[in-house]
Amino acid sequence: MAKPNPERARAVERLADVGRDLLARPDVSMTRMFGSEALSVRGKMFAFASNAGDLVVKLSEQRVDELGLDNMVMRGRPMREWAVVPYDAGEDRWREIVGEAHGFVGAISPT
Repeated sequence: MAKPNPERARAVERLADVGRDLLARPDVSMTRMFGSEALSVRGKMFAFASNAGDLVVKLSEQRVDELGLDNMVMRGRPMREWAVVPYDAGEDRWREIVGEAHGFVGAISPT
């Protein structure tokens, strides 16, 4: 059995807190992806808690650059539209960026 990961656990808790208003919408749900809880809109993931305890969100490549965020790296490759928001950025910052990610993915996902 895997040992509990306290960093991820606190990030999942914060993700649920910052996503509470979005989860009240009928097209938003909490699912599991990449071994962690994730927020999705119409089945398309837009935010999840990483194993390191950070927030990972889907935004346009341009917006990731504008916000000065680092790209998520998977198998040694930076993922262009996936950005990491450190836990230390704070709950308000997470809420703001989760809202942006919801808007971005909602706009590019079929209804």
